[in-house]
Amino acid sequence: MPIWVNDQPVLLLPGMTVRQALMQLDLLGAIEEGRRVFDEWGNQVGLDGTVEEGQRFEVK
Repeated sequence: MPIWVNDQPVLLLPGMTVRQALMQLDLLGAIEEGRRVFDEWGNQVGLDGTVEEGQRFEVK
């Protein structure tokens, strides 16, 4: 199922997490540097939350 992180598509299986999406895009280092993940409505999300098809996230 596709989701988007920083406008880049990521293909995940159902039940996978935000952390796993970030790992595919090699963005965990940005989180370790202090950046956070936000959903398309500007809410900060946790790394262990599961994702649903079509969700959009931004690391900033």
